[in-house]
Amino acid sequence: MHIHILGICGTFMGSLALLARELGYRVTGSDAGVYPPMSTQLEAQGIALMEGYGPDNLEPAPDLVVIGNALSRGNPEVEAVLNRHLPYTSGPQWLQEHVLGGRPVLAVAGTHGKTTTASILAWLLEYAGQSPGFLIGGVPRNFGISARLGNTKAPFVIEADEYDTAFFDKRSKFVHYRPDVAVLNNLEFDHADIFDDLAAIERQFHHLVRTVPGEGALVINADEPALKRVLERGCWTPVIRFGDSADVSIGDWQVQHEPGETCRFTLHHGQHASHTTEWALSGGHNLVNALAAAAAAATQGVSVEQAGRALAEFASPRRRQELRGVVDGIEVIDDFAHHPTAIASTLSGLRSTQRAGRLLAVIEPRSNTMRLGTMKARLPESVSAADQVYWYQPATLNWSVDEVSRACRVDSRVFHSIEALINALVEEARPNDRIVVMSNGSFEGLHERLLEALTQRMRVSLT
Repeated sequence: MHIHILGICGTFMGSLALLARELGYRVTGSDAGVYPPMSTQLEAQGIALMEGYGPDNLEPAPDLVVIGNALSRGNPEVEAVLNRHLPYTSGPQWLQEHVLGGRPVLAVAGTHGKTTTASILAWLLEYAGQSPGFLIGGVPRNFGISARLGNTKAPFVIEADEYDTAFFDKRSKFVHYRPDVAVLNNLEFDHADIFDDLAAIERQFHHLVRTVPGEGALVINADEPALKRVLERGCWTPVIRFGDSADVSIGDWQVQHEPGETCRFTLHHGQHASHTTEWALSGGHNLVNALAAAAAAATQGVSVEQAGRALAEFASPRRRQELRGVVDGIEVIDDFAHHPTAIASTLSGLRSTQRAGRLLAVIEPRSNTMRLGTMKARLPESVSAADQVYWYQPATLNWSVDEVSRACRVDSRVFHSIEALINALVEEARPNDRIVVMSNGSFEGLHERLLEALTQRMRVSLT
């Protein structure tokens, strides 16, 4: 069977392509933007990629077309699918029908931290010997791949997104997954292009809650007011609570650590079990992610001690505080943060482990919500943990970043070209500095170009 995927280089659709290939299907796909790490991952699996959209990509006619939610009417390939009456479906629907049905499903939802939390959860299950399947919106470095079937009798971990499903199905993607265990990690306003307000997103999260069976479990962050409101709409499933509080009695699961110390911590499961561990990640937000994953893994028989030992060997997913390289003592770090809360959490986490040197933040406001300007009033405060901020003004952004830059309390500059941005960083960066690059896109290859430019600077200085 030949499956053709439209939007194949998106994190979800690319992962779905890997599962389809593992099931034995012939898989091809097209996309307007083909860039690593997804493009290299797909090519390594022998999946043919077509740059751009057009009717010719549908020759010979595939048996089924899976259409991503980035595609809409007017797209030439979508129009060809409809005009030729080719069978088509959405990614989430295909996943439910061909992968998820008949096995325990653990879905990880939340505005922030889905990729990291799902990666941790899959790793905890793997460490416990369960060989889980998973589909994650990134590449977990403990596995080196974003999706796999695993043991078909083992749990399947799915990163559960509230964004809509497809142009022909405007429900949130996660309502298709029918999880046995749903992790609700946090919830605030996002996706301003499709949701009017936070209440609209809370409604979608309650739709997810409605799909979890009474014999399943809801793993809920007890510190999130929005999630409390979601449960007040109705709950028919046992609730397991977790939170980052020193008072263990607040939730079923807690984490304790010294102030400012987030690399060494103790997991607590109520008053019954605890385990102290150390890991490579930083920031209080990642401790909460670990706590959520440990609580969810426990529903599948993973002990607190097993979870703690597994966390000590966990490597963050690619593009989540990922160290891309070090030149002349200058670290270049890649992070997916594209929301003020995520930006602030990332910078605060890195600041908590900062040694000598400065923290330089490089930010591209690229997401749909950012392009609409909905979050721009919160951006100046979100970068307060940095020493310097370098903003990039994409051509697609219809508002000026200069206003945000002027409101920053830290040294802040705006750039309209990647070349000028790289030149400024190369001129400014000094040994022991950390440069953290934050975008939900490729950023025009900024990371590698910056590392090359820093290398060239070092060579010149040595001559």
